[in-house]
Amino acid sequence: MPDTPAPPHIAISPGTAGGQPHIEGRRVKVRDVAFQHEYLGRGADEIATELDLTLAEVHAALAYYFDHRDEIEQTVADRDAFVAAMKRRTPSLLSRKLAAAEDG
Repeated sequence: MPDTPAPPHIAISPGTAGGQPHIEGRRVKVRDVAFQHEYLGRGADEIATELDLTLAEVHAALAYYFDHRDEIEQTVADRDAFVAAMKRRTPSLLSRKLAAAEDG
């Protein structure tokens, strides 16, 4: 994330929310607010109610997201790639049992 100071209501601190931009004083990540808005089609009022945020916090998170969209989307893509690689390297016990049942 950029070295510029975060706007009001948004914080970026290494020990909170995995160092991702989040609502100040909370562990609600900017990307989680943006996901609800962009992919679930929820309005600011709905997001505020669902996540127990103020409208100002929701709007600040959305503004931050739109100003830093590429960086945030890249972080999500990197996380997804890491999770997929871990799943390939370490299949779940259930997956192994199902594969064994199919083979035997």
